[in-house]
Formats: sequence, structure tokens, C-alpha cells
Amino acid sequence: MTPSERMKGLETFVAVAEAGSFVAAAQRLNLTNSAVGKAIARLEGRLGRPLFERGARPLQMTDAGDAFYKVCVRVLDELEEAERMLLHAQIAPSGRLRIDMPATFGRMHGMPALLEYAAAYPQVTPHVSFTDRFVDPVEDGLDLVVRIGGGDTWPAALGYRHLGHEQLVFCAAPAYLARIGAPATLEALLTHDAVLYARSDGSASPWFIQEHGLPLVRRHVEGRIVLGQAEAQVAAVEAGLGIAQLATWVIEQQLREGRLVVVLPEFSAQGLPLHLVWQRSRQAAPRVQTLIAHFEQALSLRLAPAGVL
Repeated sequence: MTPSERMKGLETFVAVAEAGSFVAAAQRLNLTNSAVGKAIARLEGRLGRPLFERGARPLQMTDAGDAFYKVCVRVLDELEEAERMLLHAQIAPSGRLRIDMPATFGRMHGMPALLEYAAAYPQVTPHVSFTDRFVDPVEDGLDLVVRIGGGDTWPAALGYRHLGHEQLVFCAAPAYLARIGAPATLEALLTHDAVLYARSDGSASPWFIQEHGLPLVRRHVEGRIVLGQAEAQVAAVEAGLGIAQLATWVIEQQLREGRLVVVLPEFSAQGLPLHLVWQRSRQAAPRVQTLIAHFEQALSLRLAPAGVL
């Protein structure tokens, strides 16, 4: 089979998958419903397996169809980019841009930066997902991933940029400290009610203690409440349930407005690193280059927001 034969039907398949129906795809492609149906049937016959669940309403892809869709979109995007480069038509970044960000960080910091980017480059169409799992940019067909955590070594297929580290501080509501009293020592801190973060396995994350000049240590404490979402932790601390250790990027506004205050700032600790990660094969695309540059400037973490420690 020649390369041109392999490409037949891919655009039609992607159009049906994204439109959610054969009729809508036909309208989008300016084809008849029959032509779209025959193109999909020929593609399925060539692949030897169905791509859509027949009779399902709304139209759904099979597992094979979902996997094939990710590959097709990546191939068509790369082909489109190659054509632009050959035709010197890169007047401005354009095309589909697939991005994944951590849920809370993405909502609080990634989205404002992305909206600025989208306003500056109206010909780019961002497709954004929010997940706290470590996605694989190549396997998931992503152009750029914002990642909190992970090591310092990366596969050769990936490019990356380190933007900084989280800064972890102990914080509490002023009303809680007025009622219970502010801890003056580490030993006193460990006796307070703790608002802890729940890991994916349900266990509570420890506190990270970093005394001046000493290595970082983990201290497991009993939780007054254990929550699996950072913004829920903030709400519990604001409600006066206890003391939490949180990244400063989560509580910048609360600290600035005085709704939370830092406790024992001398025990603040360096948290997880923040990276931008992308596929090297897509790095030359203007839309990827410009997003990397924009996110690097917009998302670089300070070790602590000015004036809070």
C-alpha cells in the first residue's frame, strides 16, 4: 500500500469523530452522507476493525477508533505544519494546539496565561485538558504539558524547561490562631490540628520540614481532616479547622487579603518542580514555540510571593 493510499479516509474519519455524526461531518466537508459513510466503511475494511459503535446514540468510537483518532490527528496536524513550512505561509502561528495542565494549577494560573496567549494568536485553536496524572505527550498526542513534579531526566523525544519550584508554607486562619494560639516552635506546631492532603491511594501526605541548614525531612502527623484537592484544603483552613502546609501559588490571594497568615515562616520548604514539557518533533512549529515562550514568562514560579513571608 502506498503512502497516499494510507492517507485516504483519515480526514473524513477525524471529521466524523469530532462532529459526532456522519451527517454533521458531511456538512463540514461539503460531501454527501453516502460519500462519508462509504469512506469510513472503506477505512474500517482496510484496518480490519470497526472505528465506531454502530447504532450508538450519540455516535461513539470504539476503543480502536479512539486510539486511531489520536494518531490521525497528530499525523494530519504534522502534515499541515509541514505544508506551511514548505509554502512559507507562516505569517502567524495557527492550527490546533493540544495542552494538558494540572487541574488546580491550570485553573488558577494556567488559564489566565492561556487566555492571554489565545487573545494574542487568534488563529491558534487550543484544545486543553486538566488532569493531575502524569500524561505522556507522545502517546497522548499533546503539544505541551505543564507538569508539577517528576524527575530531572527526560526521554530523548521530549524537550523541557524548568520554571522553578513550589514554595511550601504553613498557614492558618487568623481566627483559628486567635482561638488556639499561634505555635512558636516546631514541637508546638506538631500538636495543632492539621488539614492534610490526601494522596491518590487515600493516605495522607506528610508535612515537609526544612530547618535552616538541614536536609528536608518528612513528618507524618494526624489529620483533623484529609482532603484530596488543594482548593478544598484552603477552604478548610479558612474555616478554622487547623493548620495546613500549602504551596504559595495556591494561597497567594488569601495571604494578600489577610484571610490566611503564614505560621513559622522559618520552616518553609522547597516543594515540587514545575516544568514545561513538549515533543521535540513539534518544537519547530510556531504555535508551540510561541506558547513555550509565553508560558515560560507567565508561569515561572517565585520561591515565595513578595511580602508574604
